[in-house]
Amino acid sequence: MNVLFLHNNFPAQFLHLSQKLAADPSHTVVFGTKHTEDVQLPGVRKVPFLPSREVNPSTHHYIRNYESAVLHGQAVFRLAEQLKAAGFVPDVVCAHSGWGAGMFIKDIFPQAGLLSYFEWFGQAHGSDVDFDPAFPLTLDETLKIRAGNAPMLVDLYSCDRGISPTRWQRDQFPSEFHDKITVLHDGVDTDYFFPDPGMKLVLPDLDLSHVDELITYVSRGMDSYRGFPQFMEAIAYVLERRPNCHVAIVAAERVAYGPSLPDGKSYKQAMLEKVPLDLSRVHFLGNLPYGLYKLVLRASSVHIYLTRPFVLSWSFMEAMASGCLIVASDTPPVREVMQDGVNGLLADFFSPAEIGDRVCEALDHPETMRSIRHNARQTIVEQYAQSSLLSKQVQLLEELMLSSST
Repeated sequence: MNVLFLHNNFPAQFLHLSQKLAADPSHTVVFGTKHTEDVQLPGVRKVPFLPSREVNPSTHHYIRNYESAVLHGQAVFRLAEQLKAAGFVPDVVCAHSGWGAGMFIKDIFPQAGLLSYFEWFGQAHGSDVDFDPAFPLTLDETLKIRAGNAPMLVDLYSCDRGISPTRWQRDQFPSEFHDKITVLHDGVDTDYFFPDPGMKLVLPDLDLSHVDELITYVSRGMDSYRGFPQFMEAIAYVLERRPNCHVAIVAAERVAYGPSLPDGKSYKQAMLEKVPLDLSRVHFLGNLPYGLYKLVLRASSVHIYLTRPFVLSWSFMEAMASGCLIVASDTPPVREVMQDGVNGLLADFFSPAEIGDRVCEALDHPETMRSIRHNARQTIVEQYAQSSLLSKQVQLLEELMLSSST
């Protein structure tokens, strides 16, 4: 089977699927990407594409996303012409949707099955953007969200099949397309992420081996979408009550999702000015390589995960696989995977006091919480293990190849 992956980043969501296919000599795997760093995967041929220009500054801001998608689609089309001239014709194409990479692929490879990865469809109401009253939605933003879905709608029309990692994410898409989209998670490597009871955290620049109570937090950045302000207020509440507790924060000091603060400050700066904290017990670790990040999860006494109704983080699932005792926001994407008192503890996203109380509850009853830790890992092992979900992904591609060839 000839497989073409398309994603602006490399390897992103297609890391494990492309590796699994490339390990079988009967498959030829090509990966088109904008990623220029010297990162390679065994057996995967990485080929670059680059838009011919940037979006025109004079383009109406409602449709800049669409112009960007068209430019990316053109770049991929030119790449596909080169691949075709060199003799590579894919049986199936896997494209990350909404950014334009797969927009014109059916125009050059009409017989190839197109599987689109549908991560998020913008909704002005009922999900992420109007969730936090601290960030009221303007009419201009509402109209921009509707117009911004145009590239995704082209992909929904063009694809043969789609996948979305969770039901919550699939349900954001228009209902008339749901039959096209299979809910199929990327999967969690449960052999890599596993519990190690009693482990203490020792990193190259940080030794917390003396700490018995360690709260952990993981995110790509420090922003409102992942509840960083509420998290900071919650840990202030906990640290005041528990003098021996420490906090390890794995996140970059940037906004990964959602709005920045209007005064130009980072959320870290703003919260450190607002909330009194004993900074000798709060450790900002930045982003960590996976080998160190997984140690943070294993050493965690309580892991805090907060999110608006938005894309569910990989780190949340990896923390569950690591047997973390998780205090999480009581929001729809979390509730799809976590049940309060069964495999985690839920709290009101907007209540730092309730989040803090649930953390203290967990720390006060470590023996009682053992079953919750166990159930968290079992949830991932039984429903989201990469080993079983990868096989389903490959099967979907094979079905797509067969249906496209008839």
